[in-house]
Amino acid sequence: GGGGGGDPSATIVRLRESIATQEKREEHIQRKIDGMVKEAKEKMAKKDKKGALFAMKRKKLYEKELDKIQNVKMTLETQVINLESAAQNADTFKAMHSGTSAMKKIRNDVGIEKVDDMMDDIREEMEMANEIGDAIAQPVDPLMADEDDLLAELEELEAEDVESELLKAPSNPVDMPAVPSQKLPDLKNDEAEELKKLEAELAGL
Repeated sequence: GGGGGGDPSATIVRLRESIATQEKREEHIQRKIDGMVKEAKEKMAKKDKKGALFAMKRKKLYEKELDKIQNVKMTLETQVINLESAAQNADTFKAMHSGTSAMKKIRNDVGIEKVDDMMDDIREEMEMANEIGDAIAQPVDPLMADEDDLLAELEELEAEDVESELLKAPSNPVDMPAVPSQKLPDLKNDEAEELKKLEAELAGL
């Protein structure tokens, strides 16, 4: 099979498998290096300088191979870290995108007009509730509506009472001013004469 495809998880698994393979090679090469050191010591003990030198050259080659393996391992590890980070970023992006889409859907479902309408309804219901509350709180007097009629009736009764009082005959005779018992003082002579003449004329008519 070719490339890693689009699935980061599968690619990360393959990279980790490659790292594990490199580690096995690393252990194998390290054992070879250790073997070459041992062989060189043995050759030197036998005064086989040429053989010891050859063992040291092979050790050097294995060490170069070990450096390569460690470089490959570092590259693979870096790829795994970057890929895991990228996959995490992708998941985060998907989550954020999903969140944004959900918010858009909610906004479209709700809509500013619907919110305005709802707020109008709430205000209307609150006003109605206040009106109902005010109505319930009013004092209950079943005759309140008839008060004007009752007042008019009272005034009529008062008028009738006054009228009957006026029509009622007085129980005591009305006191008239007393007639003076003394004789009125005599008028002046001239005036008396004129009166007498006037009386005579009136008698003659």
